[in-house]
Amino acid sequence: MKIAVVVGYFPVLSETFIVNQIIGAIDRGHRVDIYAYQPANTTKVHPNIKNYQLLNRTVYQPHIPLNYFLRLLKAIKLLITNFRKNPLVLLRSLNFFKYGRWAASLRLFYSVIPLLESNSYDIIHCQFGTFAREAIIWRDIGAIKGKLITSFRGYDITWFVHEYGEHIYDELFKKGDFFLANCQYFQKKAIQIGCDRQKIVVHASGIDCSQFKFKFRLAPGENDKIYLATTCRLIEKKGIEYSIRAVAEVIKIYPNIEYNIIGDGHLKTELQQLIKHLNVGDKINLLGWRNQTEIIEILDKSHIFIAPNVTTHDGNIDAPINTLKEAMAMGLPVISTLHGGIPELVEDRISGFIVPERDVAAMAEKIIYLIKHPEIWTKMGKAGRAYVEANYNINKLNDELIQIYQQVSNKKAEVERQRAEGNSHAKIGGI
Repeated sequence: MKIAVVVGYFPVLSETFIVNQIIGAIDRGHRVDIYAYQPANTTKVHPNIKNYQLLNRTVYQPHIPLNYFLRLLKAIKLLITNFRKNPLVLLRSLNFFKYGRWAASLRLFYSVIPLLESNSYDIIHCQFGTFAREAIIWRDIGAIKGKLITSFRGYDITWFVHEYGEHIYDELFKKGDFFLANCQYFQKKAIQIGCDRQKIVVHASGIDCSQFKFKFRLAPGENDKIYLATTCRLIEKKGIEYSIRAVAEVIKIYPNIEYNIIGDGHLKTELQQLIKHLNVGDKINLLGWRNQTEIIEILDKSHIFIAPNVTTHDGNIDAPINTLKEAMAMGLPVISTLHGGIPELVEDRISGFIVPERDVAAMAEKIIYLIKHPEIWTKMGKAGRAYVEANYNINKLNDELIQIYQQVSNKKAEVERQRAEGNSHAKIGGI
């Protein structure tokens, strides 16, 4: 099959789930082209970006100047240099009567430039619903051809709907061919706002368990440190403020704690100030971004993993996050929150503990309980590893994704065949 993957920034270190799906399709013999809006910071990238030379498969939209006059001048130049490639598509992208601000702002015009020459695919996979809204227009104006699959992964089915209303995806639900939700929680949300329940399935983000070696977690010596860890972007929905406050409370009882927070984001300065205010700068570290090898090294020496996710004031909610899966695969007991799809991953009191969002006291209590009872670390760690292997194995999930691609690509022929056999209720089978 020939597959187009539509993403935003690429490559993004925190979006290994997209890389995993791309290389899974390549390993299974399919051609994958990547359409991205903008390049991301490539100083630290997933090793498979280089191993599979994914940047050579990636095309980016031309940079859009903020100044509208400069944007117009650049668009004229692009029109002149690209007009012969596909004049109808370029002219249709400027139809502001039909496409409103998308066309009038010239954003639609800029977005179709990479699509003018190689634009016919079996599958167009949009990795977030926000990108799929534009991909529907690309297909309408003939810039790209293929069956369109949309993945709902988090902000696109929570914050975006909260911000723009429950009808924001009406056109996509009508014209999109199939939909994937990262968890049951998001599947239900999509159905609630109009997605046909027959056109959406849960397809989780997987991890390569072989990359995350299981380790029995043993209690440290009496004078040794207890290592806690979190991996996430430093943004509101990750809830790092609350884990910092909780760990600060625990430090009053167990001063031999070191809490390492891996990641970066716009809240870094604010969190640094909080750590300073709580006088725990020698115990809690904001490490910044690390690549996968470095993350594994930090997790390998850790005893407890914390994921304190919260629902933001503007409705942004997470799926079962891959950083939790990675920690569980390595045998770490985990503490997380009653948030979004996370309870679908963490079994309370079995692989870890679930506490209410923003409940600093409850989180501190569970950290203390785990420190007092290291005898349950191994049991929880084994349960977490087993659950991740059974439900989030990347190889199994990539096989499933290719099967979905094939069934969606062949849907029309299958429907026609079944109708010829007298089955008027034909649909995608086996999904």
